Amino acid sequence: MSQQLSPTPTLTPDTDEVTQTGEPVAAHIVKTGPGENAAAKVLEARIYGTPLEALCGHVWVPSRDPKQLPLCEACKSIYEMYRAFNDGLNDKPDE
Repeated sequence: MSQQLSPTPTLTPDTDEVTQTGEPVAAHIVKTGPGENAAAKVLEARIYGTPLEALCGHVWVPSRDPKQLPLCEACKSIYEMYRAFNDGLNDKPDE
């Protein structure tokens, strides 16, 4: 008796980065590495139109003054957790 094998499904992970378009609804805290300045990183991204990643994982190209928007609650929560475990962090992230 011959045995039929069913085809193995191919799973393709969805790894495409989705960048926010349209009007932003919240200000995000930029993810920075050691020695990086968040304000300089945002300015460079605004000039060159390159996407940034926030602490919450949100990816966007900055285009307007974030001080006019409410702070992302997920970014705020993550930053507060970092602050709790790392002495020397400011009450608020650098603008």
